[in-house]
Amino acid sequence: APAVKNFTLNFTITNLQFTADLEKPSSRRFKSTEKVMYHYIDPLLQKSSIGPHFSGCKVTGFRSGKSRDDTKVDAVCSYKDNASLARFDRAKLYQELSTMTNNVTKLGHYSLDRNSLHVDG
Repeated sequence: APAVKNFTLNFTITNLQFTADLEKPSSRRFKSTEKVMYHYIDPLLQKSSIGPHFSGCKVTGFRSGKSRDDTKVDAVCSYKDNASLARFDRAKLYQELSTMTNNVTKLGHYSLDRNSLHVDG
């Protein structure tokens, strides 16, 4: 069976006000925001070059950004590493996600900080 490999995905939403309850995975706000993130992130990764191998993401946390309206999102995503996936190319995946988020500015109804997207690093 192919090994499951993980990579991190980090970005900052500039129009989601950070509140203390976003730090608590048990809070209602964390859970609902987490659900929305999956709704937006998973389809992008399914459409990317790792799509056929992609097995999902887990939001590991939300953090306060530079301003009160910024929320940093941290996620760990997984894919099955097998022979048909040439190799995990984080630069290529970054480029694809950048294109799919309108140069790292839009994720659904959220606005993104252009310089905040990090794939595995």
